[in-house]
Parts: sequence; structure tokens; C-alpha cells
Amino acid sequence: MTTTPSHSDRFAQLDAWIDAHFDDEVRFLQALVQVPTDTPPGNNAPHAERTAELLAGFGFDAEKHAVPQQEVRDYGLESITNLIVRRAYDAGGPVIALNAHGDVVPPGEGWTHDPYGGEIVDGRLYGRAAAVSKSDFATFTFATRAVEALRSAGVPLKGGIELHFTYDEEFGGELGPGWLLGQGLTKPDYLIAAGFGHEVITAHNGCLQLEVTVHGVMAHAAIPDSGVDALQGAVAIMNALYAENTRYRAEIRSQVPGISHPYINVGWIQGGTNTNVIPGKVVMKIDRRMIPEEDPVQVEAGIRRLITEAAASRPGVSVDIRRLLLAESLKPLPGNRPLVEAICRHGAEVFGEAIPVSGTPLYTDVRLYCAQGIPAVIYGAGPRTVRESNAKRADEHLVLDDLRRATKVVARTLLEMLG
Repeated sequence: MTTTPSHSDRFAQLDAWIDAHFDDEVRFLQALVQVPTDTPPGNNAPHAERTAELLAGFGFDAEKHAVPQQEVRDYGLESITNLIVRRAYDAGGPVIALNAHGDVVPPGEGWTHDPYGGEIVDGRLYGRAAAVSKSDFATFTFATRAVEALRSAGVPLKGGIELHFTYDEEFGGELGPGWLLGQGLTKPDYLIAAGFGHEVITAHNGCLQLEVTVHGVMAHAAIPDSGVDALQGAVAIMNALYAENTRYRAEIRSQVPGISHPYINVGWIQGGTNTNVIPGKVVMKIDRRMIPEEDPVQVEAGIRRLITEAAASRPGVSVDIRRLLLAESLKPLPGNRPLVEAICRHGAEVFGEAIPVSGTPLYTDVRLYCAQGIPAVIYGAGPRTVRESNAKRADEHLVLDDLRRATKVVARTLLEMLG
């Protein structure tokens, strides 16, 4: 007499498959890290080609969806090819998409390891995007392979899995997931997106980015009264913006765990022509993080008004304001509960501790899926905190045991949802 394996037996089989193939998973991640995807400049099609080649070695056919060149250039990038891998099983179940992004910020200075080397030292894999989020190309691919290994052994699966590997998160996602969704190329029932910590993320901040051009009148520094100092106008604007940060801390707080208050950052500034010339123009770019409770339309109107009034305090100064990005916040959809509960349950078993549900002050591509009514969560390989991984800093790295455990949690969740 034969017996049907219990759920716990099947989860143990998944874990064992992942353990047995973990060296392959690490080599897959190393190969992905070794192809640069610095954004800017954003020439990311070669990485998609290499990813598709590696996936083909696993029997996964990756659809290559190249965004038209002119659209990419108008966006300020060089090339984008997004990938979709579709794995269809028996009828009657949901389609679960797994999304990770391959584009990353440039490595910057201060590295003690090759940012494109994928070097392993003391159980850590070093490289740009090792933690965020090429790691989850590996997590999601090998979780899918593990589930399909059980299917080959006779475990029935219903529904399907889609792997979405995209290349526009750093610029807002509109030509990554936004483009795939807008072209009608996908409409999954659920989404798990690349993670960056041990918790399950169900909400995140929004982000408004503006380019502010401050106009004055250039003049010789020996006769400053013959000009209008654009930099002094910019200083007035920055002082007003930084005063807002003080007000935010005191007056505006989010009720979402993991998210505190809004914040304004002046992240880039350029102006002037020489040390002996009164600056006639200063350009700066600002980033305003919006908590989920805020209305982005009201936020933008308020920031524009603040900038205009601050500039008006300096006679002769004028400003132009151009929106660079408006990424709305992520608010959890009620339908995400099955994903949240499954990940928390399996995460507690694999990690041996409770997995919290939280928000994050970051913004991600996930908002684009939720805007289409697709329930989503953020979960994948990562450290306890983003800072621990040095994401977006020198010597970014991933603890390999976190990769192993996250792959098991995702595989178990897929099996539960599809089996």
C-alpha cells in the first residue's frame, strides 16, 4: 500500500533539493553579478541576454521583451530588455509572479572587493546587486526549480509561476514592470517581489523627485550688485526645504510599522561657471519621500508652492520646476493575505523565529502591480536590515545562508499556494 506524502514531508523534500543544488544557485548568482548593470548609464540588455542564456540551461525559456530604443533614450537610459519566464501547470490554480530587478546604482568608491567579481569570503558573496536584487533572480529561479522537481516526482501543481526579471527599478519601474503590465504581457493573480530583509513588506513610501532650476543673472564677482546670485536663491530654497523636514518630524507620522515620517533630500546640485563669477544658474534635484497616508497630488502642490515662495524671497531670482518621478506609495491589498500568512509561517519554520510584517521607507516596483489590482508582498534574500548588506554602498554583499533560507521559504510558499 502506498501513502501520500504529508505536507511536512513535501516541504522537507523541497529543502533537501535546495540544499543539494545550492552550489549551483551560488554559481548562478555569481554569473549575474559578473555582468555590470550600472544605471546610469543603463545599458542593461546584455545582462538580460546573459540571464536568458543561463535560464535556458535549466530548461526555462525566457521571453525577451525589448523596450523600444527611443522610449529608453527619452527616459535617459541606453537599453532595456525585460524577461518573462512562464511555467504553466494544471488548470485550477493561481498564477504567481516573482519579480526581481537587475538594474543597480553604480558601485562608487571604497570597495575592497571587485564589485563585479562575485567573490565569496567567510560565507558572504560580494558584488554590486549581490543583495539587491540579483540575489532574488537566484532565489526565485531555484525556488521554482525545486517546486518543479517535486512535480516531476508526482506532486500535482495547479496554476503557474511567472518569473519577471526587469531592468528599470532604479529609475522608477515604468519601463520595467510598468511596461510589461502596460503592454498587456502579464496579469498574474499574485506577486512576490525581491526583498531586502527578513521581514515581509506589505507597504512602502512613495517618492516625488523634482528638478529645480534657479535663475539669476551672471556677473563679475568684483561687481556683485550688477548680477543676481542664483546660488543665494538656491540656499533660500534649501533652507525652506530643510525646515520642512523639522516640521515633518514633529507633526507628520505614519501609522505603518517600519515607516516613520516624510523626508526631503537635496541629493544633487550643480551651478556656476567659475570662482570669480556670480552664479547665474543653479540646478538641483530633490527627493521627497511620501508616507502611505499622504496624497501625492497635495504633496507635490505643497512642495512647488514652498519652492516658489522661497525663491521669491530673493529679488530677481526665478525658478523652473520639472517633475522627474512620481512613484506612489504601496498600500496593502486585502487579497495579499494568503501570501503573507504562508511566508510568515514558513519563514518562522526555516529561520526559527517569527517573521514580522512591516512597511519600508524605500519605494519599489511593487506599487505598479498593486495599481493593477494584483495582491503583492516583498520578500526574498536579504540581511536583517538593508544597511547590514551595504546595499548601494561599497562592499555590498549577501550572506549565503540567507540566500539558502529565503529560497526554501519561497519554494514552500509556492508549493502551498499551487499544490
